[in-house]
Amino acid sequence: MATALASLTSLARVTLAPHPTPIDSLARLRSALGPACPALYMKRDDLLSFGMGGNKIRKLQTVLAEAIASGADTLITCGGLQSNHCRATAAAGAALGMRVVLVVNGVRQDRPTGNALLDELFGAQVRYASSPDERASMMETVAQELVSTGCRPFVIPLGASTPVGAAGFARGVEEILAPGLRPDVIVHASSSGGTQAGLIAGCALYGLKARVVGISADEPSDALAAIVRGLVEEMAERLGGSRAALGANRDVVVDDRFIGEGYGVPTEGSREALTMVARHEGIVLDPVYTAKAMAGLIGRIRGGEFSAAETVLFWHTGGQTGLFA
Repeated sequence: MATALASLTSLARVTLAPHPTPIDSLARLRSALGPACPALYMKRDDLLSFGMGGNKIRKLQTVLAEAIASGADTLITCGGLQSNHCRATAAAGAALGMRVVLVVNGVRQDRPTGNALLDELFGAQVRYASSPDERASMMETVAQELVSTGCRPFVIPLGASTPVGAAGFARGVEEILAPGLRPDVIVHASSSGGTQAGLIAGCALYGLKARVVGISADEPSDALAAIVRGLVEEMAERLGGSRAALGANRDVVVDDRFIGEGYGVPTEGSREALTMVARHEGIVLDPVYTAKAMAGLIGRIRGGEFSAAETVLFWHTGGQTGLFA
């Protein structure tokens, strides 16, 4: 484990957000949920100090170091029209002086809103795909076009959820150690798998026994759990540690009961969660990811899954720009 941790901490990264994010106590929300509610805390990655924040920044810091080492001058990635990952990549490209091409599924807005507006503000070029299935092939086509003009493109997969990206997120677990918090459970929104894989590996490497619970925003639990396991195993190979040292023997818990009618479609539970957190804590969630993740946490609390003696950390992964899309 020591070898893998040393490899993790020495992994090359660019510094986009140099400041640790706070951990807030959710005392009023806990009171509202009743006497059986566990102690609740929130890791505020919505406050990461770059590009409007969010979990994608942590992954991009290591992925972009890889891109720079390859000699790339152009970044290509993909997502939906209001993708947080695309917005974060556009911001990173601007800060690093790199061209950015985004392949998004959707139709160009006459008046861009939310992340689409920020993509334009950060200077990214946007190509439009007819469906999510078309994005990967379009990225390769764009890369070939750029190579033919003398550019050196670097393709970043959806959500920067690669082993290197997940390792970048794993570094964030170290920030829990400074205030001495030892949560029994960490709950977060899970979609492309990199954040959950990073949390599992980070907990294992930094000696936290917390159970990591991913609330799926779109994927069936079995499919997403398989992606997470694969990323953890690939991280072990990359960092030179055993699979067990990175938590590959831990349960991968993905809860897909809160997706509702689909990705980005609010549910009754997510609306309630978004409102409860806003009105009890003054903290804003987003409608696509964190509101559904919080709905999952509230549902588990109401279902009696935790005791009042336990501590649960909710990892806020950002994305509030979705409220203005």
